[in-house]
Amino acid sequence: MNLPAGGDRARYDRATAHLDAPLAIVDLAAFDANADDLARRAGGKPIRVASKSVRCRALLERVLARPGFAGIMSYTLAESIWLARSGFEDVLLAYPSADRAGFAELAGDPKLAGAVTVMIDDPAQLELIDGSRDGAGTHEIRVCLELDTALHLFGGRVRVGARRSPLRDPAALADLARTVRARPGFRVVGIMGYEGHVAGVGDSLAGRPLRSRAIRLMQATARKELAARRAEAVRAVRAVVPDLEFVNGGGTGSVQQTAAEDAVTEIAAGSGLYVPRLFDNYTSFRGRPAALFAQPVVRRPGVGVVTVLGGGYPASGAAGADRLPEPYLPQGLRYDPQEGAGEVQTPLLGSPADDLLIGDRVWFRHAKAGELCERFDALHLVEGDRVTATVPTYRGEGRTFL
Repeated sequence: MNLPAGGDRARYDRATAHLDAPLAIVDLAAFDANADDLARRAGGKPIRVASKSVRCRALLERVLARPGFAGIMSYTLAESIWLARSGFEDVLLAYPSADRAGFAELAGDPKLAGAVTVMIDDPAQLELIDGSRDGAGTHEIRVCLELDTALHLFGGRVRVGARRSPLRDPAALADLARTVRARPGFRVVGIMGYEGHVAGVGDSLAGRPLRSRAIRLMQATARKELAARRAEAVRAVRAVVPDLEFVNGGGTGSVQQTAAEDAVTEIAAGSGLYVPRLFDNYTSFRGRPAALFAQPVVRRPGVGVVTVLGGGYPASGAAGADRLPEPYLPQGLRYDPQEGAGEVQTPLLGSPADDLLIGDRVWFRHAKAGELCERFDALHLVEGDRVTATVPTYRGEGRTFL
């Protein structure tokens, strides 16, 4: 667990005293330290930065300028094209797309076609791309194949992992590689497999030792099964595509384990740069919270209660308390169970409320990383006790891709 420090609260308050809340910050010392830790855990294999977890071009540029990082993993085709036109030269789209206009633009521009790799797991996606090409859209499309990483137990009756690609067996992946190879205008350049049930699930839940033990057992089983199956899949695809450029795997929570697989050539990670609250519960690493947002105190309804403006910023995923932002600084505040995090106001309970005045700030951590940037149009970059720069988020640049 990342424990809050009173010194950080005072520092953040001083740094942003000239700004009105609500506002969002990134602590650059924490951001850079987290980047160093990710690179160390990757053991020399390059980290492809997951843009959905950052959603700020200035910070994507900052981390990609550091040793150990290379390339972007994007989340929509429109975003991929925008990033490529902004100068990012290696963009892997992590999800299949049905953006016909985007595919026409990609196929019609040799620079874009060389910079962006698209994801497929079904021949029907090739049909959609081909149907999107206009008369000038003849440039070869770079293609990555996605392997299903889910763990199947009890003969497949129990599935653990996200429902993503239908391509589970190495032979199925190789068959799709043959289909792509036989189709003019496409080239297989990579394989991706995201083991979210390992990389995105904490294995040390506070107050839940049995649950934590069960998660660790599941993840150990999943890593062993996937490592063998992924290696076999890579061998099968390389038999069809000997010049395969990359095999991408992992995520923030599994960097060192995935990097240990010989078949994997690069790691995907992004959340570990900001370290949102869902990444507190891991035994294998400790990050530093780098991205926070502040809401102003606007009411004092009674003893042990303050109300802040806004704050109802739930994260995606199955609804639950773990998807809510965490009141972080001052330590000891909690939500009113009758109201939770509100659309336009949020009451907070706890003895620290009695020390807060109208206009003071409560600092929060978002549950997931880049989704915070959908709420704010700027990030104030803090160094020490000063804001040294203010940079736009995707939203601040007028880009809302989903």
